Amino acid sequence: MNITLIGASGFVGTRLLDLLNQDKEKYTLKNIDIAQSHFFPTLTQKGDVRKQEDMDTGLKNTDLVILLAAQHRDDVTPISLYYDTNVEGMKVTLNAMEKNNVKRLIFFSSVAVYGLNKDNPNENFSPDPFNHYGKSKWQAEQVLQEWYKTHKDWNINIIRPTVIFGERNRGNVYNLLNQISSGKFLMVGNGNNKKSMAYVGNVVGFVKYMTDNVKEDYNVFNYIDKPDCNMNDLVAHVSKVLNKHIPTIHFPYWLGMLGGYCFDIMAKITGKKFAVSSVRVKKFCSTTEYDSSKAMATGFLPPYTLKEGIARTLEFEFVHPKPDDIQFVSE
Repeated sequence: MNITLIGASGFVGTRLLDLLNQDKEKYTLKNIDIAQSHFFPTLTQKGDVRKQEDMDTGLKNTDLVILLAAQHRDDVTPISLYYDTNVEGMKVTLNAMEKNNVKRLIFFSSVAVYGLNKDNPNENFSPDPFNHYGKSKWQAEQVLQEWYKTHKDWNINIIRPTVIFGERNRGNVYNLLNQISSGKFLMVGNGNNKKSMAYVGNVVGFVKYMTDNVKEDYNVFNYIDKPDCNMNDLVAHVSKVLNKHIPTIHFPYWLGMLGGYCFDIMAKITGKKFAVSSVRVKKFCSTTEYDSSKAMATGFLPPYTLKEGIARTLEFEFVHPKPDDIQFVSE
C-alpha cells in the first residue's frame, strides 16, 4: 500500500511514520510537509498543503492519504491561517486526490468541534466549536461531507482525537505534568473536572488499524483513552509514578481567570507568549469528557492503558536521561 502522509513531520506524524515504517513490506511511505522531519528525512519531501501544484505532484501513485497538516495552537496569528491551512488545505488535497484517482482519506479533525463543557458527546453530537481551531476543523469536515455526496465510492475516515500527549511533546499536557512534578502546581477549581486524553502510542495504533480494516464508506470516530481521570486523580498518579509527595493548593476559578487575563494583557503589551492565558485557564477548568465507544467497537485494542501512557511519558521526560533534545511543540 502506497501511503502519503501530509504534515507528518510533527509529533503525531513522527510516531505514525515510525509505526508504519516497521512494516516496510506492507507499506510504502511518503511525507509531504513544509518542515523537514527530524527522524524520517528520506521519506519527506517539501510541500505546502495550501499549494495545488505541490499536492498534485505529491499524491501521484498514492493509495491512501493521511492528512495531519493543521494550524492548531491557541495563539496563531493572523487568524486567517487557521482557515487557509485547515479548510482551504482540505479543498486542495481533495482536488489533488481526484486528479490522481486516490479514493481513500484519513483526516485528523478534533474534539474541539464540540466546544467546551459538553456532556460526554459522541460522534452524533451537534458541533459547537468555541475557538478558531475548532471552527476551522468543523468547516474542513463540512467540506468533506459535501464532497462525499458526489464521491460515494470513496472511503473517508475522520478521527476526532482529544488532546494527545506522549514522549517529546511540548504541549498543554506536558506543561501540566511538568508543573505537577515540579511541586509548583496550582490547582484552579476543585479538581473534580474530568479530562479526556489520548496517548500518542494508542492514537497512531488506531490509525494503523483503520488503514488495514476500515476501508469503506464515510466514518467519524472520536478517539479517547478510557477511563477518564479527573485532575485530582491525575495529580495522585503523577505522585505515585515519580514516587514523590506533591502538595496541591486549590484556587477559586474566578481568581484563576483573573490571572489569565493579566497574562493576556502582558502578552499583548510585550509581544511575548506565556504559558498561562485566559483561554488555557478556561480549558484547564472545563470538563473535557468525550465518548469513544464507537472507536472501541471497531475491534481496535489500545496497546497501552491511559495510566501506562502517562507513566511512559513521565519516565521519559522526568526520570531517564534523554537520548537527544528533539521536541515537538503543540497544544
